[in-house]
Amino acid sequence: MSTQQPTPATATAQLSPQPCPQKLSFLQGPVEPPLVNLTLGELLELQTYQHGTKECLVIPWTGARWTYNELNQQSSLLARALLEMGIRAGDRVGIMAGNCEQYAAVFFAVARIGAVLVILNNTYTATEAMYGIRFSDCKVFFTTRKIGHQVDNGPLLEQLAREKKGPPVVLLRGEGTEAGDYQRYDELIQASRKAGNDEVLQRATRRVLPHQVVNLQFTSGTTGLPKAAMLTHHNLVNNSRFIGDRMRLSPDDVLCCPPPLFHCFGLVLGLLAIVTHGGKIVYPAEVFDIPSTLRAISDESCTAVHGVPAMFDSLFQAELPPGFNCERLRTGIIAGAPVPRYLMELLVNRFGMTEFTSSYGLTEASPTCFNAFTDDAMHRRLTTVGTLMPHANAKIVDREGNVVPVGERGELCMAGYQLQAGYWNNSEKTNEVMARDAAGVLWLHTGDEAVFDEHGYCTITGRFKDIIIRGGENIYPLEIEERLMAHSSISRAIVVGLKDKHYGEVVAAFVEHTKPSQQTQPQPKPTDADLRDWVRSALGKHKAPAYVFWLGEGDVPAHVPLTGSGKVRKFEMAKLGEEIAWRRRRSREGKL
Repeated sequence: MSTQQPTPATATAQLSPQPCPQKLSFLQGPVEPPLVNLTLGELLELQTYQHGTKECLVIPWTGARWTYNELNQQSSLLARALLEMGIRAGDRVGIMAGNCEQYAAVFFAVARIGAVLVILNNTYTATEAMYGIRFSDCKVFFTTRKIGHQVDNGPLLEQLAREKKGPPVVLLRGEGTEAGDYQRYDELIQASRKAGNDEVLQRATRRVLPHQVVNLQFTSGTTGLPKAAMLTHHNLVNNSRFIGDRMRLSPDDVLCCPPPLFHCFGLVLGLLAIVTHGGKIVYPAEVFDIPSTLRAISDESCTAVHGVPAMFDSLFQAELPPGFNCERLRTGIIAGAPVPRYLMELLVNRFGMTEFTSSYGLTEASPTCFNAFTDDAMHRRLTTVGTLMPHANAKIVDREGNVVPVGERGELCMAGYQLQAGYWNNSEKTNEVMARDAAGVLWLHTGDEAVFDEHGYCTITGRFKDIIIRGGENIYPLEIEERLMAHSSISRAIVVGLKDKHYGEVVAAFVEHTKPSQQTQPQPKPTDADLRDWVRSALGKHKAPAYVFWLGEGDVPAHVPLTGSGKVRKFEMAKLGEEIAWRRRRSREGKL
């Protein structure tokens, strides 16, 4: 399978700039700073030349503190080892692991030789991981026996051992009996160090071009089977530069990054945004861990912290460690899911992140499309995802594909340098979401509903597929979730649509009762009727939940299914709601 797909349109130059304010929801991003033509290997070499002895990568849980020199050297040695193993340009190399220093080395090593890194979600089951490995035809696979305390890769390793033509496995960590008969990362590095021949590596590196695919990034799969987005060096280098620019990152910044490296949030908004700006990144733990994250913020004097809303919510509900200090914190990105207003206010009031930025992106766009500036007015950062990133185009269309007027909701579509090259080995799905307009411009249909204001700020109002249609009226789950979260007794709210014979769909809300902490007093639990009245008082009768499910109470499980990047799997929540509602109806009828 060739990785070549139709590239993002070169016809953007045909689009004339639109005046502001605009009548239609069409935007063009800034043309400065210019795009750069660098591979990831060239980027790391350049930053090593400028910041060589400066710390780049800190992993408290392993004790690693790599400088730019060390990251560059480790990735070069591993790249040589991969060439010795027969890996060539275009070959796929798989990885499934938690956040660790070896992960970063593998990422840059694969990029240096023109190979393609297949990044697997570290929450995958053995069956899901095998699907990804086979689907992409990995030639070698990097992993660990365990990932955190919950993921045991034993079943996966057993399946790989039974594969007649399966890829060789390299353990990123592990010694003695833990390593078993598998090759080890350290052994590859040592062997490569002894060989000491850079000529083959230099030849391979010179042949790598910026527009080559470097990464197969599996989508989060909130709506079904994951697809593998093909991202290029050009995509990732430039998107990460622009992200860091919006955050005003500099070599003095220290970013605490709990999001996983298997996701664009941890890899592009985290590692690459820091590398492009000469800063330092700290991955607190192998997988998200509240105490480790709080300690890292304090111990490493971090100036920035990234996270999805669920992560920040967990941090704010936890007890702070003794001597906790976040005086240097100023910025960071909260993204990956709709962000309640109260959570953004806590970033400022509890963490002092006065320069936090809101953001919007998706895997297929490398990922960031919109991002706030650190000096945007607070209400802009509280209510929008900022303005369009450089060298991007955006429009909002209705269900017929017509661009809607400014202020009207519709589906957000993106164009520009950052678009994926397509889905790996899946032209059907590629064509479903990517199409050229009459001017020849290639547009990505994001599936997200949004609205632009007259100043070009974007507000994400939900997923097109999440919209609840009750009796012909569109209902937007996010506004109901935000209203429920504004209740002092509610700490979590997830709103979905359930099938209904009369209305077609009705509103269902999964809610969690606020637990008392050192900072808060116990709050009385409201009744279902109380919550309906609370919603009706602000949003209208038809938006009040017909069903209220209390997480962790009665027949409602406490567990909320999440993707590995922290997004709620709403289609699973809707299915769960249907099952609970059915059981309750049957019970009332005396049929259970």
